Amino acid sequence: LIMVSTLNLNDMDGVVRMVRHTLMGTLIIEGLGAAVLTLCFLPEFGLAGGLWRGIFHAVSAFCNAGFDLMGAPGAEYASLTAYRADPVVNLVIMGLIVVGGIGFLTWDDIRTNGRHLHHYRMQSKVILATTAVLIVVPAVWFFFDEFSAMPLAERVWMSLFQSVTPRTAGFNTADLTSLSGLALAVTIVLMLIGGSPGSTAGGMKTTTVAVLFANAIAVFNRREEGHFFGRRITTKAACDAAAILLLYVTLFFFGGFIISSVEGLPLADCLFETASAVGTVGLSLGLTPSLGLVSRGVLIFLMYMGRVGGLTLIYAALAGAAKTGSKLPQERITIG
Repeated sequence: LIMVSTLNLNDMDGVVRMVRHTLMGTLIIEGLGAAVLTLCFLPEFGLAGGLWRGIFHAVSAFCNAGFDLMGAPGAEYASLTAYRADPVVNLVIMGLIVVGGIGFLTWDDIRTNGRHLHHYRMQSKVILATTAVLIVVPAVWFFFDEFSAMPLAERVWMSLFQSVTPRTAGFNTADLTSLSGLALAVTIVLMLIGGSPGSTAGGMKTTTVAVLFANAIAVFNRREEGHFFGRRITTKAACDAAAILLLYVTLFFFGGFIISSVEGLPLADCLFETASAVGTVGLSLGLTPSLGLVSRGVLIFLMYMGRVGGLTLIYAALAGAAKTGSKLPQERITIG
């Protein structure tokens, strides 16, 4: 019943169909990705090594895990930097990350309605639109600013990849330690936002950010409720989005402050690590291996909260709280 309500389906048959299509789609997409990546890795690693790396990286990318097997002595955290100008590897990895991060309900809309976007659920439209904006806008900035001195091919692929991968994927084709402070700040924002609900990705989720923006626009226009594509957003959705934002920002900042204080490291570097942890991304500036027990405990806690979901834990903790039908008197308070 919880799945029926969460997935907005009519009955348990809908849940069974959704699970079946999800499993089939996952196997097909990961299989295709693994086949193409295997062909890319064969010349360097041979048949067995290429096949194993193709399968591993396809599953890791689709599941937004970010684990890779490309480390070597002296370059333990190389990730995919050796393939930064390879169009096939870049396209396949980015494609798997995006498909895994848009959510299974969005898959269902695409499978059912194809190009008829007006038949899509409002949530699917919001996810697709927000995902497109979060890929294109940072990529354009990376292209014209951060990577402007690179050869054109590397510049294009690195800009796109650096825009896609922080949304909880964890791979990198750029040397993160060489990025400017502004580029790291953009990456932190993308890591905190993450992917979409009902997907393999973590973070606050694209819908949370979209609802907050819609609500802000409604306030500016003196409307009571935000809306998308001719549909109103419920007050509960707006309240949940604000609570999730506050929770993630609090965990992100306090985690960074604790690590910076305990380890004596620059706050900006520590905030990058905590954003990666709470967003379940996996990117790092290389600080984690040298951190002490307390700081590693903080990162583990943030990863757990980011993966399970802070609101889920809070709801579970307060599930037994008594509810009454009475309400306290209401009084106005000035905001802003």
